[in-house]
Amino acid sequence: MREPSAGDRLDQYELVELLARSGMASIWKAIDRESGQPVALKIPHIQFESDIVFSERFRREEEVGQQLDHPNLVKILKPREKSGMYMAMELVEGKSLRALMDGKTPVPRDRALDLTRQLLDALQYLHDHGVVHRDIKPENVLVTRDGRVKILDFGIALFAGERRMTWAGFSSTVGTPDYMAPEQGRGRRGDPRTDVYAAGTLLYEMLTCHLPYESSNPRALLKAKASEDPRPPSYWVPDFDPSLEAIILRAIERDPRDRYGSAKQMLADLENPAAVPARDPEALAARHRARGRARRRATVAVVAAAVIAILGALAWLTERRSAPPVPRNDAPANVRAR
Repeated sequence: MREPSAGDRLDQYELVELLARSGMASIWKAIDRESGQPVALKIPHIQFESDIVFSERFRREEEVGQQLDHPNLVKILKPREKSGMYMAMELVEGKSLRALMDGKTPVPRDRALDLTRQLLDALQYLHDHGVVHRDIKPENVLVTRDGRVKILDFGIALFAGERRMTWAGFSSTVGTPDYMAPEQGRGRRGDPRTDVYAAGTLLYEMLTCHLPYESSNPRALLKAKASEDPRPPSYWVPDFDPSLEAIILRAIERDPRDRYGSAKQMLADLENPAAVPARDPEALAARHRARGRARRRATVAVVAAAVIAILGALAWLTERRSAPPVPRNDAPANVRAR
């Protein structure tokens, strides 16, 4: 076995050019020799092809992807015949969102809002079909030459009804730290609100050239996300629109209960940001304090119950040890008489 190279044939496809390479797979431009059309092939690295769980995830990603059909999703194609492990996809001519963000100049507001609306529309379609992407980031969002968003890479997506699977190459924490929701950092599987968090983070970054939390240490970053409020966009852009800031900060709330419940809800606010009232810091702080008190009361109750149970067990053991031994009924009669 060897890594693929230009000129190799995979069934009806001929490899032309390596486009990208990640930790688990390579993306190749190829030509469909039956139709003459260019396509993209996702080919796992050799060391992963024999891993049963990885193979199952890859197969499931392809199977589900072939059932999805939305203009803002990269289309997964179905080869006439398939003799190896690879995934055929439509070839998108354009750039990643990462390439569009130079880190120095914010993306123009109207364009950033348009891209985010397209992203949210695609996410709502996924959620309606029981799929949570869980790895929305600039590298997984392509923008075509005519400005259309295309989401790709469902490698760690959560599909409805999927059983929990483990693999040596995956940890319980999946995603990209900068765009991961706090619950992902705690090892939870996530739900549609997890994708909403990532979408809000992308919009924040497009408009400010910064992230809500910035740290080169992944552990410190995840800890901050779980325990600290993010810097508002107005920290970086003093004249930031208060209504738009309210939308973004709601999308990236630490507690999923405080976020938009769906991509559709966030999309509705982004259709008319001016109608969204500015954020009330005092009301939010009061809500956080109330929840903190409730968590502390719950913790105290659990600890008290545990202490009572332990004391009860100790009392029972003490009583049992101090009780006189009971004669065994199965001893011989002459022994009992003595």
